[in-house]
Amino acid sequence: MSILSAQAVDPELARLRDSIDNFDAALIHLLAERFRCTQRVGELKARKGIPPSDPDREARQVARLRTLAVDAKLDPDFAEKFLAFVVKEVIRHHQSIAATHESATDTERK
Repeated sequence: MSILSAQAVDPELARLRDSIDNFDAALIHLLAERFRCTQRVGELKARKGIPPSDPDREARQVARLRTLAVDAKLDPDFAEKFLAFVVKEVIRHHQSIAATHESATDTERK
């Protein structure tokens, strides 16, 4: 029996993969919700003239996530890298929102 056919019929492997697929779907949905919320934060920051990045908050979030990772028995370095990836994308979105808002404000002034 080949490795592929052994994997195809192993019920435990199939069950575990189904669970992984469910976790992946949940992560995507959670990230989508998170980005919807950060989109609103970006719009609020743009309206109020607040910079897209908040290094103090980001540092607090890193420390908080590292602690959560340790408690969850997840590698805190991995958690920090994951957060850094997400935050970098959020800041990029916030910069884009701020630029769009600034452009609209400039147009209104003319």
